[in-house]
Amino acid sequence: MRRAFATRGLLAAVGLAAGPLLADEAQVRQLLRGRLPPAMVIESVAKSPIAGLYEVVLDGEIVYTDEKAEYFFGGNIFDIRSMPPRNLTLGRTNELLVQALTEARDLAIKQVNGAGARLLFTFEDPNCGYCKALRRELAKLDNVTVYTFLLPILSQDSADKALAVWCAPDRLRAWDELMSNGVVPAQARACPNPLERIAALARRFQISSTPAIYLVDGRRIGGMRSAAEIEKALGAGR
Repeated sequence: MRRAFATRGLLAAVGLAAGPLLADEAQVRQLLRGRLPPAMVIESVAKSPIAGLYEVVLDGEIVYTDEKAEYFFGGNIFDIRSMPPRNLTLGRTNELLVQALTEARDLAIKQVNGAGARLLFTFEDPNCGYCKALRRELAKLDNVTVYTFLLPILSQDSADKALAVWCAPDRLRAWDELMSNGVVPAQARACPNPLERIAALARRFQISSTPAIYLVDGRRIGGMRSAAEIEKALGAGR
């Protein structure tokens, strides 16, 4: 979709209602289906807050179209009734990201500190120095559950280590040993793994560097952050 329409960045639908498609939304979908390449997946069609404008998720990217599906445009919709103006598109983008990460939790390594009531999602590479530093900071947090998606983007060696961790009997322990002490788990054989699915998830949401840390509301709070900074971000999201 980005190559087809050259829209800037990841644009998200701004639909305010979920559930079955209304008749006019179904009609817009039908019109689009007749005009777009068959391989292009229409994930959703919904009314936007602007009369006559529809938001469409195409292959993971959001564009907007008119009720006749004759034009597309990409960009952000702002609600300027509030001060500062509220970026509705960004808010919806975050919702889509959180939904995707939540649904993909079985692809991640789960770490629970204390009661684990608060949630964090991270993307990390086994050879990333900042990721290793981040592991030490995450260990200092209390009452948090961390879902770590292995994203080996630095080298083939990163991919080999990620696979070894995933195939280990105790993935969390293997991950901690690797990131804290440099101990690569012995890998007797390959096993079914989620690395390609994680890579596809990262591509969809333009996650191209590690570490990447996301809060439960979808906000990215950067790469390497101290425990104090993460704690502050978690508190701000309450």
